[in-house]
Amino acid sequence: MTTLASRTTVVGALRERALKFAERVAVPLSTPLVPSDYLDLIDPLRFGTDLRGRIVAINPETRDAATLVIRPGRGWLPHEPGQYVRIGVDVDGVRQWRAYSLTSKGHRRDGCFTVTVKAIPDGVVSNHLVRRATVGSVVHLDQPAGDFVLGDRPPAKLLFLTAGSGITPVMGMLRNLAELCHRAGVADPDVVVVHSAPTPDDVIFGWELRMLAREGRIRLVEKHTDTHGMLDVARVDDLVDDIAERQTWACGPAGLLDAVEQRWAAAGIADQLHIERFRPTLISAGEGGTVTFAKTGSVVEADGSQTLLDAGESAGVLMPSGCRMGICFGCVVPLRQGAVRDLRNGAVTTASAGEDNVQIQTCVSAAAGACELDL
Repeated sequence: MTTLASRTTVVGALRERALKFAERVAVPLSTPLVPSDYLDLIDPLRFGTDLRGRIVAINPETRDAATLVIRPGRGWLPHEPGQYVRIGVDVDGVRQWRAYSLTSKGHRRDGCFTVTVKAIPDGVVSNHLVRRATVGSVVHLDQPAGDFVLGDRPPAKLLFLTAGSGITPVMGMLRNLAELCHRAGVADPDVVVVHSAPTPDDVIFGWELRMLAREGRIRLVEKHTDTHGMLDVARVDDLVDDIAERQTWACGPAGLLDAVEQRWAAAGIADQLHIERFRPTLISAGEGGTVTFAKTGSVVEADGSQTLLDAGESAGVLMPSGCRMGICFGCVVPLRQGAVRDLRNGAVTTASAGEDNVQIQTCVSAAAGACELDL
């Protein structure tokens, strides 16, 4: 028999679910929307919109690293092992973009890809993805990019020299190596992996790397800094006595990579070295700022309420435009670096120098600090 208390519990649960649904729908509807925004609520991964992906799983790797399984929207292109993808997430009202190495096989049956993120101290995006992101969250994506790859024909002898999260692009290569060799019609190469981390438990993909070593597919050299001290690149010959015969891929902290570059140059084998550097992004958003138009060389000061389209036209820059209402996308240009704010909803988008350009609409965006446009 259903009791009054149980009915009350059921009603309360239904009311809570209804309130959560209303909140999810009401928040985006509380700001001015364009037609595409309504479609975003229904199908954010649809073809023809900005590329997005949905997190379908989050798998812990170490105490401060996790692998995100992401299902990309239609239009996603295959990647080469070792490449990275730029991921955009909204954190406290600011859209932040960071680059993360792709760690999955190039062609998964489920159509997903993976990135493995290590949370770093004061890392806004990395901590958000590792500690706060949830299954079902939608992230913004760029297409895969980067030339830290093995190429179509892997060499006969390889050395991977990594530290910390520098192992992530290398794991992408290792997971795809057999398929690459099969397609190229070459034998599996002689692979040495030298990896540095504070402790055995801090080695990202530690279990998988050690399994590959036990199977004889790689020779693994682990250096644990808490007990062995920092990896001494000057004495790397003690670990690998034939580095001159190996193509080397190195990824990790700047100090390690600087030492590797100097060591390989001194040995006269700099042409055998391939390096991937992770660049930190430090951008502070504000109200208004200096707008630089890279191609024309024009520079203008704009306040936080003036659109970039108006700022450019006032400086005599030939600006692409259309409806001037944010609907037709005729004003879209690349943001090379800096921060801009969407005047419709206050969302801030950032881009870092040297990274892939982020597309913005100049007719509905204003400077949120110094910024540079590809015009």
